[in-house]
Amino acid sequence: MPEADVRVAEVKAFKTKSGNTRFVLVDDESNEYSTFKEAIAAKLPGIEGRRARIKYHEQEREGFTNVYLDAVEPLEEERTGDGASDADEVAWRTTVEAAPYLLGGDAVEREIPPEELFEKLQPFKELVAEDIEKDGER
Repeated sequence: MPEADVRVAEVKAFKTKSGNTRFVLVDDESNEYSTFKEAIAAKLPGIEGRRARIKYHEQEREGFTNVYLDAVEPLEEERTGDGASDADEVAWRTTVEAAPYLLGGDAVEREIPPEELFEKLQPFKELVAEDIEKDGER
C-alpha cells in the first residue's frame, strides 16, 4: 500500500447519489484522496494546512483511476515561525472546547456523524483563526 507525506490543502465532504458521504483530502499539489470510512474521516477535521502521512490505494474503474484514502496520521509541524499553523491549532483547540455550546444540548446525548460535526464546527474555527492571525499582525 503506497504511503506519502503530504500537506493537506483542503478537506471536503460530499453526499453521493446513494446517500453515503464521500470525504476527500486534497493535498497542496491538488491530488485527491477519497474515503467513505467514517473512522478515517473522523481524523480529518483540523488537519487542513498541516502535514500528514497518508496511506492510499488506486483502483481502476470504468476507465478512471480512483485514489482511496486508507489511513491518515497528522505529523508534527516543523517550527518555522509561521503563525498560520499555530493559529489553526489554537483555533481548533478553542473550537473543540466550545463545541458543546456551538452544537446545542442534544449533541452530548446523541452521536453526531463526523461530516455534520465538521460542517458545524469548521466556520467557527475559521473565524477564530482569522482573529488570531489579525491580532498577530498588529
